[in-house]
Amino acid sequence: MPANNNQVSLRLQHHSLWSLTDSSECEQEREDNVTTRCPTPLEKLTTDMCQDEKTIKELTMGRRVGFYKVRGQIGCGNFSKVKLAFHALTKDKVAIKILDKTRLDLQSQRMLSREISNMESLSHANVLRLYEVIETPCRLYLILEYAGGGDLHTKICTEGKLSDHDSKITFAQILSGIKYMHDNSIIHRDLKAENILYSCNACVKVADFGFSKRVRNRNEVLDTFCGSPPYAAPELFRDESYIGPPVDVWAMGVLLFFMVTGTLPFRADTVAKIRRCVLDGTYILPTWVSAPCQRLIRGILKPDPSERCALDQMLGCEWLLPVDITHPTQPTNKLDPLRLVLADPGDLSRDEQEARAALEELGITDEHILNNQGKKSRSPVTGVYRILMHRVQKSRGVECVPSISGVVKDPKRDSLRAYRSLRHTSKLCILS
Repeated sequence: MPANNNQVSLRLQHHSLWSLTDSSECEQEREDNVTTRCPTPLEKLTTDMCQDEKTIKELTMGRRVGFYKVRGQIGCGNFSKVKLAFHALTKDKVAIKILDKTRLDLQSQRMLSREISNMESLSHANVLRLYEVIETPCRLYLILEYAGGGDLHTKICTEGKLSDHDSKITFAQILSGIKYMHDNSIIHRDLKAENILYSCNACVKVADFGFSKRVRNRNEVLDTFCGSPPYAAPELFRDESYIGPPVDVWAMGVLLFFMVTGTLPFRADTVAKIRRCVLDGTYILPTWVSAPCQRLIRGILKPDPSERCALDQMLGCEWLLPVDITHPTQPTNKLDPLRLVLADPGDLSRDEQEARAALEELGITDEHILNNQGKKSRSPVTGVYRILMHRVQKSRGVECVPSISGVVKDPKRDSLRAYRSLRHTSKLCILS
């Protein structure tokens, strides 16, 4: 008889781990109530994870990670692999980046920590989202937004260069995402076609923040060589200190060249030869590239970073003027479900109210949220909340692909174009 009591005690403690609460009394109350009402989706899932043989086997074999059902591999890196997965409660698709901690040296661990921290603070339609972080003794799992449309590099290599129309749509979204990052003091430092992803509805996502860096100000001096050589700015090859934003700008110029021509402006068989090409700064723009686009590329790919056009100037250039590139951004406090509990109900946005209602339907209560405060992305409650918030935002069109209308003069954006390399200036001003 004592042995049976011990088994019950162990089962309750294990169940408490997955029910997201530290209170054994609440757990006992839940056990008592199970005979009087149907279990919530959360209770059913956590019970299965502790008692269902099939679910336990999937957890043991790695076919489940936390609340996620893992499926096939969709990508890989030097120290990681990416797999498709489904959230067991919300049924949403996610991408899981799996890293082997035993293969990470001290520098790689610092970079990974920085990647997580930087993604924690970003919430934008054109920036890949981090939902949750799960850590085991041997592995680290980054639960990311799933971009099912593939990457820009594969798209161009298989289908050829983009049309002028598609290039505008894609580049405008990249520009919107990078400007948002720079406005939040984060430099990407590894922009390349492989790191530009498409969602299933063709919305562009800037991804892979492994080399990203948070700076104190935009003029902070950096000294680490980062990124892919064909996209690297001249100052990186000079082995000298550099300013972060112009490095991202240069890589955007290479990306734009690649989109409209299908080839890279600086290419060679070896890194040394690429270095010479970049330092020489010579490239050939095909005649089929439109004149406004050519002017933009030349304004970006300037060897001197101080002469390179800024993001605000790019926003107002003639080539992008017909594109609506404004995307609403979300305050970072919406990344934390604790706001649902601490904020006055009248202060919650419609999106937050919808997300809260969805959490309640799944069985996630205020108690669950309070018990997980301070864990940020290392909490399954945060993971569910961020997935639901993202779903709500997408349902109201936050991630609509920008459209191109007729060329309409916009005084606010037109004033940003006052730099001689990208437009012909005129001293004549006509007031109507």
